[in-house]
Amino acid sequence: MNLNDHRRIFRADVLPHAGAINGSTGCIHKSGKNPDLNQKIVKFPFQCIQFGAMASIHSLVSHAADPHDEGGSHVVKVQLKLRELILAGGLEPGARITELAVAEKLGVSRTPIRAALMRLEQEGLLQAWPSGGYAVRTFSERDVADAIALRGTIEGLAAQSAAQQGVTPALLAQAHACLDDIDLVLATPTLDDQAFSRYVVLNRQFHQMLGELSGSAVLTRELERVASMPFASPSGFVLAQANTPQARDMLIVAQDQHRQVLDAIERREGARADAIMREHSRLAERNLREAVRRPEVVPGGRLIQQPH
Repeated sequence: MNLNDHRRIFRADVLPHAGAINGSTGCIHKSGKNPDLNQKIVKFPFQCIQFGAMASIHSLVSHAADPHDEGGSHVVKVQLKLRELILAGGLEPGARITELAVAEKLGVSRTPIRAALMRLEQEGLLQAWPSGGYAVRTFSERDVADAIALRGTIEGLAAQSAAQQGVTPALLAQAHACLDDIDLVLATPTLDDQAFSRYVVLNRQFHQMLGELSGSAVLTRELERVASMPFASPSGFVLAQANTPQARDMLIVAQDQHRQVLDAIERREGARADAIMREHSRLAERNLREAVRRPEVVPGGRLIQQPH
């Protein structure tokens, strides 16, 4: 399995949803020097890079006022294009981005560009300059570790709430069915491209279900928010382990923790459910260290600064 295979697998977590919004992601496929952005634009050797770890499409859609509102839909399209460009290496960390330059590059008006830049700043991918414009952010290993730990804390709170409040049999059945599907994926001795892709989708699905299991609209919203933080999603660093001999073993450990937290919820053991999800997030922190060592295996990995 080569690097492009891994990127296509990661992309599969998002593209079906992106297609529902956009029909086509409209990726940038140009090379050369752009004087407006003062930055080399790379030509992608694959159809497109999507970064589900950066922000779920669900959270993107929630920003659009109305699915029939062409203005809101256009902003989402522009936002996706800009994120792809940044994470694929089209804009260097610290590179200044202005509304006018991006509008000319993408061939759109400045209105959706302005909204898209603001949303990418809210996600944490860009930072605003006091003099105007934005710059591509970089992240320390501590930044990413803190974001992962925050996700673990909120997921733990959601699991604890689910255990304390109780969950309907129908919802528990859905959660068990999701984990059964993951078991089927991991049943083979080695994972091929299709299996890895399927795991990413199902893993995301189970983690999203925690909000529904908790029965709390507040926790559901916060889970969506924290998963949209750079590199903090449940599958954010799955690709970092894809080429290692321990890849399947790590996923089996993660799946056992999925089973354990669901068991704790069913037994109404709130403290146990909380502790399991916090511990579960530490697997991502372990994969973070591998991503820092080999940033090329994770889309956007070059934005994580190497420790000095």
